[in-house]
Amino acid sequence: MTATDQPKAVAAALAHVRAWSNHHFDDARAGLAPDVTVTAVTTEPTRPPTARSGIEDYMAGLTSFAAAVVPGSLQVLAATGDDHNALLTVTVDVDLGAGSCPLPGARLYRVDDQGRIRAEHVVFYAGTMNG
Repeated sequence: MTATDQPKAVAAALAHVRAWSNHHFDDARAGLAPDVTVTAVTTEPTRPPTARSGIEDYMAGLTSFAAAVVPGSLQVLAATGDDHNALLTVTVDVDLGAGSCPLPGARLYRVDDQGRIRAEHVVFYAGTMNG
């Protein structure tokens, strides 16, 4: 499947993760709807769930998180969806000061009619970050 064959939501989601994982935050911001929401969860008890809404709040959380992401480390393991919904499984390397380690996760997106992300739900496995 080529980029032009991808459903609209899959293309938007892939563009978004490629942007923030390479620290291209203006590009990541450009793909967001004004009323965007995000939730992020893990089973790691020291990492509380996240819930943010609106572009500014969303981007504050994203840039804080993505600062630890090693640019160029994104691996897309799977991507599926249609014109309004996309599900990605990805991994990025994060460096918290003691060397990098993988951070796998799944990301579920809802995209509006203009191809902008309205909702994102993130589930990640932080166990690899604990050594």
